[in-house]
Parts: sequence; structure tokens; C-alpha cells
Amino acid sequence: MGCYELQPAGGTAPQPGTIIGLDINDVGRVALGGSMGPEIAQIEGRLTQSDNNEYVVGVTSLHLLQGGEQVWHGEQVHVKKEYVTSVYERRFSASRSAALAAAGIGAVAYIASRAIAGSGSIDNPITPPDSGHTSRRRRP
Repeated sequence: MGCYELQPAGGTAPQPGTIIGLDINDVGRVALGGSMGPEIAQIEGRLTQSDNNEYVVGVTSLHLLQGGEQVWHGEQVHVKKEYVTSVYERRFSASRSAALAAAGIGAVAYIASRAIAGSGSIDNPITPPDSGHTSRRRRP
């Protein structure tokens, strides 16, 4: 399993089924504000259809102007291309995957070294109290 990130589409038209991100301009925020809210910076989701005029996206998240994110569950939204300033596609990121793998290996090595060396603490066993059947004699 690797890491993915949104990267600029670079002039190529994304294919249906691709995860995309659409940066929304001011005109788009006004037009889409009634159904999606006025603070939309970027729409992310699966492209289901595209033509010369619009994208149809199964939205999975909205990234907001002031930061933050709203999670959606694939609701279909029609976004006119005139509302979009940039288009991104989700692509495999070798560098992020390598960093994640290195972090995972480091975590495993740390855990293994702690298990071999021990935690450095000594447990003090608790001596259970005598039961009612135990008798002690005093020495004279």
C-alpha cells in the first residue's frame, strides 16, 4: 500500500473514475455556495463524467478557505469548468511512500529494541496477606 497525493493534471483531461481535486474560483463559490457553502477552496472526489462544459464529481471532501475540511459521501455535484482555476489528479507518490515505509521500519525497530532491552523498571511483587488458616508461633 502506497501514498497518493493530488498533483496538477498538467493539461491532460482526467478520465472518469479518477480521483480529482478542483480549485474553485470566486464565481464558483457564489454559484455553488447555496448547495455547498460559500467557503469552498477545493472540491475533491471521483470524476464520474466530464464534457466541454462541466465536471460531474462524486464528492468525498471539501477543503475550506479558512482551513478545515468537510467530509462528503460521494454526492454527485455538477461543476462548470468556468468555476475551476486548477485541476489535480490523485497520483502515486514514491517519496511519500518511501518516507512512510522508513517511519514504519523505525517504529518496528524501536519496539523490538525495547522488548529486548526491557523497560528498565523492576516490578515489586505484592506479597499476599496470610490466610485465616496460617498460624504463627512466637519464639521464646
